[in-house]
Amino acid sequence: MNGGLLVAGTTSDAGKSVVTAGICRWLVRQGVKVAPFKAQNMSLNSFVTREGAEIGRAQAMQAQACRVEPTALMNPVLLKPGGEQSSQVVLLGKPVGELSARGYHGGRQQKLLGTVLDCLAELRGTYDAVICEGAGSPAEINLRRTDIVNMGIARNGRLPVLVVGDIDRGGVFASFFGTVALLSREDQELVAGFLVNKFRGDVSLLEPGLDMLHGLTGRRTYGVLPFRHGLGIDEEDGMGVPPRERSRAWGRVSLRGTVRESAVAPPVGADVLRVAVCAIPLMSNFTDVDALAAEPGVVVRFVDRPEELADADLVVIPGTRGTVRALEWLHERGLADALRRRAAEQRPVLGICGGFQILGEHIEDEVESRRGRVEGLGVLPLRVRFAPEKILTRPEGRALGERVEGYEIHHGVADVTGGDALFSDDEGHSLDGCRVGQTWGTHWHGSLESDGFRRAFLREVAAAAGRRFVPAPDTSFAALREEQLDRLGDLIEQHADTDALWRLIESGAPQGLPFIPPGAPA
Repeated sequence: MNGGLLVAGTTSDAGKSVVTAGICRWLVRQGVKVAPFKAQNMSLNSFVTREGAEIGRAQAMQAQACRVEPTALMNPVLLKPGGEQSSQVVLLGKPVGELSARGYHGGRQQKLLGTVLDCLAELRGTYDAVICEGAGSPAEINLRRTDIVNMGIARNGRLPVLVVGDIDRGGVFASFFGTVALLSREDQELVAGFLVNKFRGDVSLLEPGLDMLHGLTGRRTYGVLPFRHGLGIDEEDGMGVPPRERSRAWGRVSLRGTVRESAVAPPVGADVLRVAVCAIPLMSNFTDVDALAAEPGVVVRFVDRPEELADADLVVIPGTRGTVRALEWLHERGLADALRRRAAEQRPVLGICGGFQILGEHIEDEVESRRGRVEGLGVLPLRVRFAPEKILTRPEGRALGERVEGYEIHHGVADVTGGDALFSDDEGHSLDGCRVGQTWGTHWHGSLESDGFRRAFLREVAAAAGRRFVPAPDTSFAALREEQLDRLGDLIEQHADTDALWRLIESGAPQGLPFIPPGAPA
C-alpha cells in the first residue's frame, strides 16, 4: 500500500480530527504503517516534538493513534491566534512572524504550498498510508484560490476526499450536497463520498436519505458513526466564542478529549476535590487540566467570575497566547484580587506557562503585546522578560519525589529570585518553576500527565484545602489516552465500510464521478 486520504468536513467541528484519528488507529491495527498530516492548523493547543518543533496537539494525538513519534512534517503550518485579526505563523515547528488574516491569505499562504507538498511527499515516501485532515470546509469559495489545506492539497497530492458531516447539528444532506456543488469540476473529481458523524437512533430510518444522496451526487456514504459520549482527542479551540460561553465551550472541548464522560469512577476518599480553571483570553494548552479531570473525585470547571473561586480547592491559571491581555482581563473581572487573597490565605493556586508569568512581580514585554513593563500579581518572586526567540523543549526532572516530564512553549524568560524550585534534576539543581506556600508556578505544560507527580500534587492540595480526598492509586493517564484512541478505532471498524475505505486509500477516488452544478464560481 502507498495510499492516502483527505478527511474534509462540511463545517468546522464536524469531526474531522476524531475521524482522522479513528482511521489511523484502525489502519495501524491492520499492520499498516500510517502517519497523520494536516497542512495548516489554526490552534492555541500545541505540542513540542522530540526535535523541538511546535505542532498542533490534534496531530500529536493522531500520531499517537498511529503509534509513531510526531514530527513537524505532520503539521508544517501552525497558526496561533493573537487576537481576532492576527496570528503567529509557525513553519516547520518554528515561529516565523506575525501576520494579519489579510496578509496571510493575501499571498503568504500560497507561497507555503511547495513546503507543504514537500512534507506530504516525504511522509508518503516513508509510510504505507498518510491520512490527511482538512480545515473548516473545502467549499469556502472565498479562500479557494490560496487554499493549501483542503482541495488545494488534495488536487496537488491526488488524494481522494471523504467529507464528514455532523448530523447532530441538522441539515447534513444539504451540507453534503452543497459542499460538492460549490466545488469546481476538477475538485469534484476527487470527492469520493461522505461519512455521517454523531448519528442518534435507527440507521434504517436514515438509509432512504443516503440512497437519495447517492442518486443526486453519484457518491456513496462510507459509514454512519453513532453518537458517543466522551469521544474526541485534543482539538482546536473556539476563538470566536464570547467569554462566558467560551469558558463552558472550552471546558467541554478539553474534557471530552481524554476523559471518559460516560464512566467516571467514584472518589476513593470521602471528599471530592474542586478545581476552578480561569478561562482567560487566548487560553492555550488548556488540555493541561485533562489529567486532573481524569482523576476519580476531581471536579474541573472553567470560570470567569471571582465568586466562582470561593469553594474551589485549587485554582489553575492556564497558558495563554496573550499574557498581558489575560492579566488585564483578570483585573477587569475582579479575579486578580481574588487570586491575591487566595495566595495570602495559603489556598492552592497553580499557574502554568502564561499563568505562571502572571503570578510574578512584573513582565517586560516588547514581543507579544509590546506593552513594555507591566506589573504582575506579585504573589511569586519572579520577573519575566519576553525574548524574540521562542523556547521549545521537552524537559524531564523531579518534583515531590516523583519523575516528571513536560514540554515548554513560551517567549517569556523567568528570573526567579526566591521561593523553592518546583522541578529539579536528579542532583537537586533547579530546572523550572517556583513555589511559595501553596502558590505554584511552572512553564512546563503536560507535567500533570506524569501519574506519580499528579498524585503527590493532589495530596498536597487536598491537605492544604482540608479535604479528605485520596488520589486513585491506579489512574494511568497514558492508558486512558490509549483506551480513547482504541475506542475511535473501534468506531471506524464497526460502523464504516472498511473494505471500501481500504480501496479508497489504496486506489484513489473512483473514476467517472458526476459533476454537480453549479460548481465553483469562475
